[in-house]
Amino acid sequence: MQYNSFKEIELDLKRLSLQRQILVEELKQQKHNVAEDLKPYNWVNWALKFARKYGALMLIKKIFK
Repeated sequence: MQYNSFKEIELDLKRLSLQRQILVEELKQQKHNVAEDLKPYNWVNWALKFARKYGALMLIKKIFK
């Protein structure tokens, strides 16, 4: 890209800086989301849901045998 003035260069640099800041904030949000997903409470909650579903399936299987 060819620039015709320093003003154009400054505007382009400012635009790129803002894009970079936006990407950094998006990465921070993703990091937060991953941290929330990996909390022990979420794993326990997932395990309990799985156990309930598995238990219900086993009960239905025993009923129809």
